[in-house]
Amino acid sequence: MVPVFKYAVLTSALLLATGLPQVQAEEAAPASPLVKQINNGNWLDPKEAENLRDELYYQRAVHAYMTMLPALNTIGLRDGSEKAFGAGYNVLPIWKQRMDARAQVPTPNADVIYSMSYLDLKKTGPLVVNAPANVIGMFTDFFQRTITDVGAVGPDRARGGLYLLLPPDYQGHVPSGYYAFKSPTYNVFLFFRTIMGKGEGKPDPAPAVKNAETTRVYPLWATEKDTKPMEFPDASGKSLNMMYPTDSTYWTKLKEFVDYEPVEAITPEVRGVLASIGIVKGEPFKPSVKQQELLKKAVETAPRMIVALRQLGRDDKRNLYYKDRQYENTWAGGTAEWMQESYLDVNQRASFFQIAYSSAPAMVMHTTGAGSKYPFTARDKDGNFLEGGNTYKMRLPPNPPAGLFWAVTAYNITDGTMPETKQLLPSTNGYYDIAKQADGSIEIWFGPEKPQDVADNAFIQTIPGRNFLATVRLYGTGDAFYDQTWKPDDLVKVK
Repeated sequence: MVPVFKYAVLTSALLLATGLPQVQAEEAAPASPLVKQINNGNWLDPKEAENLRDELYYQRAVHAYMTMLPALNTIGLRDGSEKAFGAGYNVLPIWKQRMDARAQVPTPNADVIYSMSYLDLKKTGPLVVNAPANVIGMFTDFFQRTITDVGAVGPDRARGGLYLLLPPDYQGHVPSGYYAFKSPTYNVFLFFRTIMGKGEGKPDPAPAVKNAETTRVYPLWATEKDTKPMEFPDASGKSLNMMYPTDSTYWTKLKEFVDYEPVEAITPEVRGVLASIGIVKGEPFKPSVKQQELLKKAVETAPRMIVALRQLGRDDKRNLYYKDRQYENTWAGGTAEWMQESYLDVNQRASFFQIAYSSAPAMVMHTTGAGSKYPFTARDKDGNFLEGGNTYKMRLPPNPPAGLFWAVTAYNITDGTMPETKQLLPSTNGYYDIAKQADGSIEIWFGPEKPQDVADNAFIQTIPGRNFLATVRLYGTGDAFYDQTWKPDDLVKVK
């Protein structure tokens, strides 16, 4: 081996002998931009490094919270339901007297009959669901990604039929005669809405309940004698907490979900985000004391960030339904999967699942006479936020374009639950005999106390000192809504 000093001398001599010029810089090469930016090329102070690592952990936790909210939203619904009514493919709770404020659920509809259950294909294998005719419903995976619509926009076209739900890893025979779909997650959410009848000046739930109770769920390969009989517990009138967690159980339930579901149910990039906060399938989740503090901070701050997004609105105004109204589109002109033209709208998705659940194509597509639309507003005509201590009037022009029915409901802004007033049903709908104005329009009133000469069925009670949302629902939406020849008037503050 030639010593370094001798090698340098030999090299110099060789250059002189060959007549080649020696390269000798007059000054040192400049440092790269990042060397200058990061501590002149040196390691960080240990304390700064620890603080930055903690900050990144916190930011990843916030991102994980917002990304996983659709799943935790469904898990909250399931856990609250199964705590009250039990679990099983044959258990289908039905709100037989309509859902009211005693059920803590994001933006529930008090004007249809709800049937909701939670199927576990990992335990049961493929399940068959015999869906009734004229259902407005869907099956979703536990990220609330639609597996299929059921009803007028679904493959049964409101005739009802046999739906076959397959586990994500199912490799067996798929018999014919079913509407067959493979779920990305083992857990599946069954959400059916059935339409009430017209009673004496008010809605009659009985026909809708009777229709819902014709639902049948059973394992594909089970014989009749081994199939459990259906149970239809009445969920009405019960105090139920079916909301997603607001404390550290958010993370423990998320870890249980990640461990239970197949790897393919979550994209590698999102799994990477979860791994960066210690949530990895099949591995222990043991955050340090400091990380527990950061997770607690994230589960408390992330919801406030989402509220801020909804409060401040979008710069592109895609969330507004009209150029001259305050009403908003909760999908902001995107798809049911939260896709805009060139990107996944992660902020809008988080905003939705903070106050709502169940996004399906039937809610977003322009389907005349079959779909449903939900323009909502947080502001009055003057642009001020709705406040429960004030009295407001909403005017619905004549002939709302709703082939099935229309409804108007008030919700809490924070999570979409119903205001917990003595009214219990903060809603009214087209089933009631609400007196019409001379021009055929309908006036709906909001406030802490019912104004004189306003009928009970035209009044929705609110809570003083608390903001609220007002939502218009149009089931069987007509063309007048899409071409905007019919538009609900903004709420007007009345002294």
